[in-house]
Amino acid sequence: MPLFHALLDRLTTALPSQCAVCHAWPAQALCEACVARFAQPRPRCRSCALPVPHGVERCGACIKQTPPLDLCLAAVAYEYPWSGLIARYKFGASPGWSQALALLMRSTPWAEPALDAADLVLPMPLSSERLRQRGFNQALELARHLAPDKTRTDVLLRLHDTPAQSTLPRAARLRNVQGAFGVAAGQAARLRERRILLIDDVMTSGASLHTAAQALRAAGAAHITGLVLARTE
Repeated sequence: MPLFHALLDRLTTALPSQCAVCHAWPAQALCEACVARFAQPRPRCRSCALPVPHGVERCGACIKQTPPLDLCLAAVAYEYPWSGLIARYKFGASPGWSQALALLMRSTPWAEPALDAADLVLPMPLSSERLRQRGFNQALELARHLAPDKTRTDVLLRLHDTPAQSTLPRAARLRNVQGAFGVAAGQAARLRERRILLIDDVMTSGASLHTAAQALRAAGAAHITGLVLARTE
């Protein structure tokens, strides 16, 4: 597909470095061979981004209970090599990988039209404590590389810190983030009848994205798409 090949072209014309996956040198942050091998697009549910058979648009769970996202897109599965790479990106103070990872997200089927159609691109916010620990918000860095002119950090807020979602089972994840996100005072008018693109690095149960989407919907957003780097399967 054109976007996938454009990704390979960009990776091969950037300044050389060492591939973060196979460690080939000289290469790019993500070399052509690793992208071709590990980032091939696969059919996914349009509502939750879980894998589905070819020809199927929505999984059974989303047909039974519609999620608060109108569209959900994921670039890759949260598995080797991406799970380790994302962990090093987030917790290893490696914001320099943001551009290559954002390019991977942009190559996702339907991502480019979603970026073009969005009125606002909102990164999932971190709590101040989590931001101090990591030194940067990975969702914000990805959003800035995807759509710098549309990215806003003053609309969707993290209202309080919560335990890391990765440490909790699914039911506890849903309870954990209830009320964790809200729309900043005076920003509801900016959301009314707008198309919103939510950006995050990893989607596991979807609890965080769904809670944020509910807050945006309550403020009047007309259409909400989630775009994530990786989806746990």
